[in-house]
Amino acid sequence: MPVATHITEAMSSSSFIRRMFEEGLMMKSRFGADNVYDFSIGNPDLEPPAKVARMLAAEGAEAKPGSHGYMPNAGYPETRAAMAKKVSGEQGVEIDAGRVVMGVGAAGAMNAVLKAVLSHGDEVLVSAPFFPEYAHYARNHGGILRSIPAKEDFSLDVAAIEAAISSKTAALIINSPNNPTGKIYPAELLAELGAALTRAKARTGRAVLVIADEPYREIVYDNRKVAPIFPVWPDSVVVSSFAKNLSLPGERIGYVVVNPASSWAQELTDAVIFCTRVLGYVNAPATFQRIVAECWNEKVDYSSYLKRRNLLTGILDEAGIEYSVPEGAFYLFCKVPERRVTSGNPADDAAFCDHLKANHVLGVPGKGFGKPGWFRLAYCVSEKTITLSREAFKKARIEW
Repeated sequence: MPVATHITEAMSSSSFIRRMFEEGLMMKSRFGADNVYDFSIGNPDLEPPAKVARMLAAEGAEAKPGSHGYMPNAGYPETRAAMAKKVSGEQGVEIDAGRVVMGVGAAGAMNAVLKAVLSHGDEVLVSAPFFPEYAHYARNHGGILRSIPAKEDFSLDVAAIEAAISSKTAALIINSPNNPTGKIYPAELLAELGAALTRAKARTGRAVLVIADEPYREIVYDNRKVAPIFPVWPDSVVVSSFAKNLSLPGERIGYVVVNPASSWAQELTDAVIFCTRVLGYVNAPATFQRIVAECWNEKVDYSSYLKRRNLLTGILDEAGIEYSVPEGAFYLFCKVPERRVTSGNPADDAAFCDHLKANHVLGVPGKGFGKPGWFRLAYCVSEKTITLSREAFKKARIEW
């Protein structure tokens, strides 16, 4: 049976991140792990809190009857209550467990939300640069992702977002701290966004659902805070996971929380529960629902990410490569340097990433994030890898 045309097209432009990551594995087997400097994928390298390991061992040892069976599609009541407590503290709004739906990672959770709200041809807005998979998530459910360029400092261009909203606009995705830039959107900017969405609703007659994608919320620098969306816009949801903050990306455990202030909070919650089921997820993983219910507020020391950020920025400074200083997450978004040696497009990010790869450095072209002329480096790698990459970056810059 032939593959659907739209899937073939999507595969041809699929994630540069995964492509580079898989190529990195092959290069390491060929040249040795110490001779390949892989900054391609945001795979957190901090170990999960010790309590996670203890609970996992206990779960396996106890083997209570029914512990691996179905539960309500929205998740265990006690897990939903724990997530409600977590997000209530983050958003400054009292949230009931009934507004929580457990998801199969943030990706599964977002797909359930988008399936719940998108009709064919609806638009989903996002500030560029953005996580590339958003485009596929929207298309999964008949939607069209429309990117709005961020301001020069990578903050939201609220005026441009407002101007882009039409009667076809169903949702707006915001991601703070942002992947790939590490930008955090402050409270006053989100207040501006809320006012703009209010005006747009009056103009179009349709409320835009804001989807706040927050897997990096806890990973921030210099005592910064991630501002809440719930107080400034009622028609909003938070989508998140424990992939980054507890270093559990492979366990696929996340959640959706619906703003209780929304006039259609119950309808949306019910729809997300239904879509979780019919998308084939059925429910989030049982064992890790129980674990995160007890471990969600475990303390994690993220200072090593800050140390590695500073180590890598120092190396890029030496090499003469510009970058935007991240306020959170663990990515550096870097500007393709001007060419000194070879001819061609001076801001060709794919060509520059190929040039880096020839020097055994793996980064991801910015065009995959909707921002040509830039490239992303994930510094959730060992300090040894960062330190050993110094000469490779310098050589690559000199020869570019």
